[in-house]
Amino acid sequence: MSLVSLLDAGRRVGERWVWRDLTVEVAEGDRQAVSGPSGAGKTLLLRSLAGLDALDEGEVRWNGEPVRDLPGHRARVATVAQRAALFEGTVRDNLRVPFGFALHEAATYDDDHARSLVEALGRSASLLDQDARQLSGGEAQTVGLVRALLTEPTVLLLDEPTAGLAPERTAAVERAVDAFLGADARRAVVWTSHDARQLDRATDRALDL
Repeated sequence: MSLVSLLDAGRRVGERWVWRDLTVEVAEGDRQAVSGPSGAGKTLLLRSLAGLDALDEGEVRWNGEPVRDLPGHRARVATVAQRAALFEGTVRDNLRVPFGFALHEAATYDDDHARSLVEALGRSASLLDQDARQLSGGEAQTVGLVRALLTEPTVLLLDEPTAGLAPERTAAVERAVDAFLGADARRAVVWTSHDARQLDRATDRALDL
């Protein structure tokens, strides 16, 4: 069954169309890759699926119906950017942020769950108490992924989530995503990665832009 999709979609930057007449479907249980050269619009595609950027043409659908409730859509579809946006305060403070938004008002931050995710990703639980502005790039990537997983979306969009990570940390991210999918057969994930071997491991179908 279709979850999120784009129909006859187009995005442009300035006067240049990045992609146009694009139809994409993410179905229940999907492990989908989005590949293409730099500048092909992979990040724009993920942001469009999540309803974070408006399309210039076409529409976003959920379960086959046009998306009218953007906050509700963003609660179901979470994006993990290559560079996580972090705010002043501790990592724990940053992980709590989504739960202060109306779209997640029915959910509650779970510190034990956060701790277990951090440790599953190969980090010490002490990371939760660190100043978020002082994190390394790899630590910030961990925080961005944990923050998304804590909100328990139906669709997880991963934009180069392991870029620059050591092999053992990359493997930990892939295991965490597998666990996320395994917890609910309806869930789906879409990856972008410059690592073709990772896409072979983590996905079973691909869209080439």
